[in-house]
Amino acid sequence: MQLTERDAARLLGVTEATLQRWLRSGELAASRVNEQYRLNKIDLLEFASSRGLEISPDLLAELEQPALPSLAEAIRAGGVHHGLAGADKAATLRDLVDRLALPREADRDLVHRMLLAREALGSTGVGNGIAIPHARNPIVLHVATPAVAISYLDRPVDFEALDGKPVHTLVLLVSPSTRAHLHLLALVATALRDPGVLAALDARAGVDALLPEIERVEAAIAEKRAAARKP
Repeated sequence: MQLTERDAARLLGVTEATLQRWLRSGELAASRVNEQYRLNKIDLLEFASSRGLEISPDLLAELEQPALPSLAEAIRAGGVHHGLAGADKAATLRDLVDRLALPREADRDLVHRMLLAREALGSTGVGNGIAIPHARNPIVLHVATPAVAISYLDRPVDFEALDGKPVHTLVLLVSPSTRAHLHLLALVATALRDPGVLAALDARAGVDALLPEIERVEAAIAEKRAAARKP
């Protein structure tokens, strides 16, 4: 899951000089190994989402796995929820966790604390009124299939997003593996750059209205991957 500066720059579609500027300023998280930066794929995907950067077809291809569901299938599993309550981050995330379809043995209090701990490190608000709350490490639970829950807030809440806009929609991923989490996070980051998807979320679309937009985006991703494979 660790990337070199060169790999990270290629996957973000920027020069190494640009990447190094983000690293030096602390905008992009990284660790140091033998005086060299090493980047985590999750941090890279989060950064791309928050900056509206295009997700590289190479990165999407790396995260492919035949047994993984599509984003549309994951949203069907996670559901679309309306009327999420809470006047602040903590209360909103508590209501979100309480609504998740988790295994009976899952510790919901622990999941809530994990989400709050991640928010303390920096906002998961990615702009356009959307946040992708998650733990510092993926929420990996004993679930039968990966799920993406879309939740609309009763009223917008300040998540301290980079664009300063309050959040009206939460997108939460629950996965049975880290690879599944990365795969879906890459698809979510790509989908949240699409005007049609953003318009559907802004209109608080239900499953029937949202999924055609998601499926359209996934079809475009598949076409782009196929084109990238051609000699």
